[in-house]
Amino acid sequence: AEIWWDSSPLVYRNWAKAVDEGAPKEKKEMLRAQLNHLFDPDHPVETLFRGVTTNPPLSLDAIKDNPRFWTERVRALIRENPNKGAEGIFWLTYKEIVKRGAEFFMPLWEKSGHRYGYLSGQVDPRDVCDAERMMTQALELADLSPNVMVKCPGSAQGYALIEKLTAKGIATNNTLAFTVPQFVSCMEAVQQGLGQARRDGIDMYRWRSVITHMSARFGTLGDLKIQAEARRIDLTEEDIRWAELAIFKRGYRILQEKGYPNKMLMCSMRISPPMQDGTVASWHIEKIAGGDVVYTCPPRYIGALLQAEEKIRPFDPEAISEEPPKAVMDKLMRLPYFVLSYEPDVMSKEDFHRHGAFAATAAEFSRATRAMVDFVAQQFQMERKMEGTRV
Repeated sequence: AEIWWDSSPLVYRNWAKAVDEGAPKEKKEMLRAQLNHLFDPDHPVETLFRGVTTNPPLSLDAIKDNPRFWTERVRALIRENPNKGAEGIFWLTYKEIVKRGAEFFMPLWEKSGHRYGYLSGQVDPRDVCDAERMMTQALELADLSPNVMVKCPGSAQGYALIEKLTAKGIATNNTLAFTVPQFVSCMEAVQQGLGQARRDGIDMYRWRSVITHMSARFGTLGDLKIQAEARRIDLTEEDIRWAELAIFKRGYRILQEKGYPNKMLMCSMRISPPMQDGTVASWHIEKIAGGDVVYTCPPRYIGALLQAEEKIRPFDPEAISEEPPKAVMDKLMRLPYFVLSYEPDVMSKEDFHRHGAFAATAAEFSRATRAMVDFVAQQFQMERKMEGTRV
């Protein structure tokens, strides 16, 4: 398994400092050692993180983490590019955040022979169905650094993009993916792209493919609970977690059986409330333990794990092969939303972007993107005020 950081590397120092400052005195030494083991920005090769995932909300967090620097940087970009508007400067700002983050992990990328040290930069989530705009953005992101992995959405147009980028030898991360049909579409797109790359004699030194399952977002943002309530089916937290895990496990099993070169990536993980015996569960790591997978962990999740470390319940190191309980599956298979997401050949590619969790997450990411654009727009306003003062 690989552990990745689900945020910009630019925020790690301040986040770790805040965790340390908020820790009880008796735990500070232990926490500092663990935080330094996870990631040392000065020595990234020697630490645990093997890659990074970012997106527009996480890039906005990087701006909020150092607002003075980014305010001045954006204003400089405005002065350097007088013909660009707020959207153009936003894109330049976003690419700079991606590029600066990738630089942290370049030593690991080089030392590992290009196996580890990728940073995922996402195409604009407002364009999930615009093939032409996404291709332009993807190539610009890929040009920033050879260890930039382009995050492409799980829409029909996104899988066409993954195929074309693979054919060019560019690493991809399939994001906004919640269902087995999407996973299979990614596997097939990569196979097609690899075939074209071989025919074209492309050097694949920088290529890699991961398929992201945005797990807890499937259970909380989509139609699972709505449909259960309409059918008077009582879904417990355990049922919801198993719904998410059943989808991941099926995708993982298909990947292993077919021998495809993609790797499954688990994100949007959660920690459950304490149980009666005082233990705490994190189903998303507990039930896929032993798998050849990536876990990408956001700051809040790592912080919660550190707090609950001594209470985390023990788990089977071969849990990846554990099947969901039959009683749970019988309940879930009564829900069309789950069946659509679990069966490999029920949902068409043209319907991927209409999936409940996809639509909700894309909307959330689009709001964060617009917030970044608005931050840029504010700097335009300040620049105009400054110009008026100088005049």
